[in-house]
Amino acid sequence: MTQEAPPAAHSSFYLAMRILPAPRRDGMYALYAFCRAVDDIADDRGPETAAQRLAGLERWRADVAAMFQGRPPPQLAALDRARREFNLKQADLDAVIDGMAMDAAEDIRAPDWATLDIYCDRVASAVGRLSVRIFGLSPDPGDALAHHLGRALQLTNILRDIDEDAAAGRLYLPREALLAAGVTTDEPLKAAADPKLDQACAEVAARARAHFDKANSIMAAAPRAAVKAPRLMAAAYRSILDRMLADGFAPPRRRSKASRLTILGAVLRYGIL
Repeated sequence: MTQEAPPAAHSSFYLAMRILPAPRRDGMYALYAFCRAVDDIADDRGPETAAQRLAGLERWRADVAAMFQGRPPPQLAALDRARREFNLKQADLDAVIDGMAMDAAEDIRAPDWATLDIYCDRVASAVGRLSVRIFGLSPDPGDALAHHLGRALQLTNILRDIDEDAAAGRLYLPREALLAAGVTTDEPLKAAADPKLDQACAEVAARARAHFDKANSIMAAAPRAAVKAPRLMAAAYRSILDRMLADGFAPPRRRSKASRLTILGAVLRYGIL
């Protein structure tokens, strides 16, 4: 993997990263490139088998191990600089790969809450634990923020992407919430078309909101400069969640986007720019 270009200039991620000092911004772009590369393997819908996708992820795991042994492969040169400068942890990078492996092994369909929480920790909170070190947060509040904000963002993504995931054969909504709502199928397209899905989504949204609230409490007590980027991400994604709750989750759904007004308000309130 060569150094990947930064995310699109209109994305909330780009807006959050551009306000960082150059070394921290470069570290986040290197982390983004790594996550994008392993995510592309997990989401590959081509002719590759599950075994081939998992083998590709294991090659990345071997590259990460080599990096921590002082032998960084060329494709991890930028990430290695960030690792040394910000004390990134191998366990967190391995956890990201573990999360991608959950998608690569088989299409996830209505996992139980415990499995979904593990998935969210690996694909989102582990990225958060790496990110907060780059942002400059100390470990205890940083890891707590990663725990809650990572889960809030990932649960919001799951709600936003119901139809897109169903088209790819995946259903991330938890089994318990589906059954409580009277949705008895785990076939993604059928579940996505069920008008009772709204109730199941409401439970997921409630958990996302609780995680957002806890993340905001942590950021309120943290050094202002270290939480500018995650505050902007939280504001953008919370606005997506609020829009979805206002619209409801019964089909047909429209794909919600972050509120530009909310993002501008976050910029003005927290003095991000």
